[in-house]
Amino acid sequence: MYNKIVTMKGITKEFSGVTVLDQVNLNIYEGRIMALLGENGAGKSTLMKILTGVYQRTAGEVLLNGQQVDFKNTKESQDKGIAIIHQELNLIGHLSIGENIFLGREPLNKIGKIDWKKLYGEAEKWIAMLGLNENPRELINNLSVGKQQLVEIAKALSLNAKILIMDEPTGALTISETKKLFRVIGDLKAQNHSIVYISHRLEEIFEICDDITVLRDGQLVAEVPVPQVTEEKLIEMMVGRRLEEQYPKSCGEVGPVILEVKGLQNQFVKEASFTLRRGETLGIAGLMGSSRTELARTIYGIYKMNKGELLLHGQKLHIASPKDALQAGIAYVSEDRKTNGIVLGLSIGENITLASLRQVSGLLGRVHRSKEEQASKAYMNDLSIKASGSKQLVKYLSGGNQQKVSIAKNLFTKPSILILDEPTRGVDVGAKKEIYNLINQFKQDGVSIIMISSEIPEILGMSDRVLVMHEGRVSGMLNREEANQESIMSLAVGKGVS
Repeated sequence: MYNKIVTMKGITKEFSGVTVLDQVNLNIYEGRIMALLGENGAGKSTLMKILTGVYQRTAGEVLLNGQQVDFKNTKESQDKGIAIIHQELNLIGHLSIGENIFLGREPLNKIGKIDWKKLYGEAEKWIAMLGLNENPRELINNLSVGKQQLVEIAKALSLNAKILIMDEPTGALTISETKKLFRVIGDLKAQNHSIVYISHRLEEIFEICDDITVLRDGQLVAEVPVPQVTEEKLIEMMVGRRLEEQYPKSCGEVGPVILEVKGLQNQFVKEASFTLRRGETLGIAGLMGSSRTELARTIYGIYKMNKGELLLHGQKLHIASPKDALQAGIAYVSEDRKTNGIVLGLSIGENITLASLRQVSGLLGRVHRSKEEQASKAYMNDLSIKASGSKQLVKYLSGGNQQKVSIAKNLFTKPSILILDEPTRGVDVGAKKEIYNLINQFKQDGVSIIMISSEIPEILGMSDRVLVMHEGRVSGMLNREEANQESIMSLAVGKGVS
């Protein structure tokens, strides 16, 4: 038997009379990696916030090394060796690596001034332990996301953390950065650290984790060792039903060419040319840095096109801004929904109508709340957005429902072309299936889809054709029959680039 370093027993949490955790048990074992899984809204984050002192439990107990603890804040949990690394990294860009690692607890000299030599010396020791060769005086803004992730881990280790909670740590990492992170996690495990690993990427769970704890609707479903469960069974545990077909096929007919991109070029993209047909899903694949998103943002008018042309229904199109794109019937759902897709402090209804206020406003420009509510309720129903009503603030929705609100906002503009940039990033498996069904419904309604994704199975499962990019160039176009993991990766790394 493995040594239990943390035991959470019968944890219950209520917010305003609503139970979000119901008698949940959780064990963290010394020197093992435990995956904490569940759909968005299952209670994973709430449970971890109770463990780290952000929230106080309504009922239950927490034992650390067999002793009952009651953390009132994160400092108390950190003092006991528990640290959390959030999905949105908690670093200050204009400060150095060393300053970030020791922020708020800088070593002082005899006269009470910061001992910079000691600070940077200690910082260098921690980052070297993780294989990061940067100068500790380097600014955070100059680091890749993967290296910033390692700085976060260094900061946690400098707190003498024996338990590390990692929330979606690979969400924005390249393949090579992910492999390096996995090596670091393996080293930490070998040093007897305990890891709680939260991720929607199930292939990662089977690669690096030892145990799995599954939550659903605020309740514990199972705790199992990784070798005793299959991916299919794991999905069934998470969603409470079998997902018979992960990527539902669309039987809609693809029509004539609606958009032609000819020789598009700017500081990001090098002479990209391709076509998009009515009712088609065109997948765009490529490694991080291949300029997939920059291509989409140029078509949408966020970035200026220095050379080339766009033809819509055979007519030359002039797009100098997103406003021009929307007027032409092109909508864009950003990969970063919380920054560019939705406004967290506004309601569902206000978000859905935000890009189309004229449709719900009177002659004097005043928004008619009744029209706003009518429109938002229709989209909430069509997209199965789970919420208490259209007036609920978006910040209180799960990630999957936030993504649906972002999609609904763009659908309300009545686009003929919908660009989806990483539409299922950070979304649980059940919500992914719902989004895939929506994409197929859009196709059947005649909407043309451009879908950018870092997940090759998603590209293969949902695309009629696949455009692959490498270092700003279109390295190939594959139809559904010839597209596979090998052909996409070969083009993505530059083989066959014209």
